[in-house]
Amino acid sequence: MTVHADSNLLTDNPALYEARFPDPDRLAGRWAEDRLRRHDAGPRVLDIGCGTGRDAAHLHRAGRTVTGADLSEAMLGHARAHHRGPSYLRADLHGFDLGRAAFDAVVCLDSSLLYCHTNDQLDGFLASCCHALTPGGLLVAEMRNGAYLLGRTDLLDTPKVDAFTWQGVNYRSATNLYVDHGAQLLRRIRVWIADDGTPPVEQHSAWRLLFPQELRHFLGAHGFEVLELHDGPGPRTQPPWREGDAPGVTADGDRLHLVARLTSTP
Repeated sequence: MTVHADSNLLTDNPALYEARFPDPDRLAGRWAEDRLRRHDAGPRVLDIGCGTGRDAAHLHRAGRTVTGADLSEAMLGHARAHHRGPSYLRADLHGFDLGRAAFDAVVCLDSSLLYCHTNDQLDGFLASCCHALTPGGLLVAEMRNGAYLLGRTDLLDTPKVDAFTWQGVNYRSATNLYVDHGAQLLRRIRVWIADDGTPPVEQHSAWRLLFPQELRHFLGAHGFEVLELHDGPGPRTQPPWREGDAPGVTADGDRLHLVARLTSTP
């Protein structure tokens, strides 16, 4: 019998998350640091939705003063223990107040921004960024591209099956994606099976499907000027981003990469 869980096996177990999604070269953190340097960001960085803290710690090692923020106490505890250097705080990306003009840049990676499912939540996130950023500060984000699913079904047609072993336990997952058109969400149903005798776990999650022009509109309404908005190269594209790669000029691929500057306060 499948157990339906509101929790998430990976995000509730950060060490398992890092085993499942290794990033030994810190590609996501390096990409974010490259964007910050390319656009002359100041040293104070907020990594919102920081997860296990890997990217925040890389930005810290690059010489920045970093605050990592996440809603998950499990993730924050892991980050404090294993990725030291940044300060770590609990915050909800739908609305947060970590001080007015306290940061020179806000970084939001791996589709964390897409957990803003509604327009009000997205407005809350961007208004919070405006409050947090110094004038001229940067927003750097990386996420799924809603436009990729216009006319394409390759992500939806076949369940994705993954398997890996961690601490002697074999894990297998089957993931189905489908589009909830009315809510403009990409919904995910994932069933986990482990060979340690625990019952299967069915988990549900979703990402907002944001389109490039829609994102430009929201950003403009909150006083941001878009400096980059493209499909790659990036840390999760194929081929992946490499040092020295220039930003792309199209927005047709599965990932979307954003750099925007706060130029005014609405």
